[in-house]
Amino acid sequence: MFLYSQANCFSGMLSLKDLADTIAAKLQEHLFVGAELHGKRKKGDLCPCKILKVLEDSTVKTKYEEVKDSGKLKKKKVEAEEAEATKKEDYHQKEEPIKYPIDDLLVQPETDDPVFTVRPLPSRDFNVPMDGVGDLLMVWDFLSSFSKLLHLWPFSLEDFENAICRKGSNVNLIVETHSSLIQLLKSEKDECFSAVQKRTRALKITLSNWTDYLCDFLEIINIGDLSTHITTIKRGHYGLLDAQVKVGILRELVNQVLETDIAREKLAGYVEERQVLLSMKRGEALEEGRKKREEKEWLKAKSVDNGATNGHGVDSTENNQPVLSNGNHIGQNGQIAKNKGEAFSTRPNHASNNSRRLEIESKKTGKKKNMGVESQAEKGIDLTKKEALLLLRDGKIAASTWSIKERRRAYFERELEKRILHTNPLGKDRDYNRYWWFKRDGRVFVESSDSKLWGYYCCKEEIDALMGSLNPKGERERALQKQVEKFYSRICLELQKRSKDLATKIALEEAVHRRSTRVRALPRENPANAFLNYVNRWKED
Repeated sequence: MFLYSQANCFSGMLSLKDLADTIAAKLQEHLFVGAELHGKRKKGDLCPCKILKVLEDSTVKTKYEEVKDSGKLKKKKVEAEEAEATKKEDYHQKEEPIKYPIDDLLVQPETDDPVFTVRPLPSRDFNVPMDGVGDLLMVWDFLSSFSKLLHLWPFSLEDFENAICRKGSNVNLIVETHSSLIQLLKSEKDECFSAVQKRTRALKITLSNWTDYLCDFLEIINIGDLSTHITTIKRGHYGLLDAQVKVGILRELVNQVLETDIAREKLAGYVEERQVLLSMKRGEALEEGRKKREEKEWLKAKSVDNGATNGHGVDSTENNQPVLSNGNHIGQNGQIAKNKGEAFSTRPNHASNNSRRLEIESKKTGKKKNMGVESQAEKGIDLTKKEALLLLRDGKIAASTWSIKERRRAYFERELEKRILHTNPLGKDRDYNRYWWFKRDGRVFVESSDSKLWGYYCCKEEIDALMGSLNPKGERERALQKQVEKFYSRICLELQKRSKDLATKIALEEAVHRRSTRVRALPRENPANAFLNYVNRWKED
């Protein structure tokens, strides 16, 4: 309709060619770059399009470059932007290095990692059931740490484990352990003591009545899993109880002792004594640091003084140059002579003779001055020799003081260990397994994350393999590695002692087996039954 009206309007005034050009110009006003319109596809359907570029050829004909679907264009643009964003994120991730240590479970193997050793499997040959190993270690550690408070002579973990598994009812080690714990509860005058008074028990715990006190204790705490065994204990068959039940009874006794005022006062005293020891150790370290700083400052000041005196001597020799009658130096006269050659050429012989004499005199005076400087230097060397002798003497004193420092450090460590409050694990590995080291046993125990499995390492090679398997890029394994390195020498020393004792026991067992079958070896002669010879040397009368 638009074309028809335009054609009627211009038909009387324009030629056909001009009319066509005018109509084309009017149409091109609506066709520009970025214009959105609808185009027809080959299939015949309409689709939204967009003009990207307008081209003009040499014949002044207008062409339109590639009219594309705007929906597809937007989609491609969004996809391109997303791809570019992901590329940028990947680039930033590659550029930013990981700051270690991080959580162990996030650590991934890399090319620059060292070669890690295979972590050895811990031994699990315990005599007690696996469920009771944790309680066994806790009870033994408490008895060993507070042996003086309990008046109980210390014993090894192996002897304690063998005594628990023994089926005899009156094993001396077991009797003394229960008696010491019950005696402390009696001295506290708590519910246990009142129960004993009502039943007219003997005040002294002996080999014949310790089970009566134990039954009273089990009735008072009234724990279902343990109270069911009271009748068995009263009949005199304590040895027939399962090892796990025996360990459970001792665990409850230890828990009751820890709640007494005597144990709390002892722990409070340990805390105060540890604070005093730590303050003394800190004070000695500060004093040692102050002395070192003073020595460094003194040596620095001494070196500065020596350098200043040496520099003064050199300056004096340089300034003492021969001078002519006119007050100028020889070097300056020579320069003047070069500049004023005609003035000095009238008497060259006298000037040369005088210069030679002055050179000889200057050499003599220079030698004298140098001799003076050398004498001063020799004096300085003598002084340094004396100082060296003094320093040598001080070095010997320092060596002795160093041994004193080492002894003091060892003293503080021993005293702090005597006042230990509780045993902490060395650390955890990647899988949250805890590692324990008891100083009185030497072995490194491994507790699973759910506390259901226990194991131990008992030789230096296993400790080395364990350290080689730890990845310091992880937070837990780095902390564990530091703790193992801290106690490495002591762990190896205790394991070495343990291996020697074990070798001695094996040799004795072989000697027992070699004996004639007609002569039966007594139980006390067998090293495995060494716990039967236990005697409580700290027992109260």
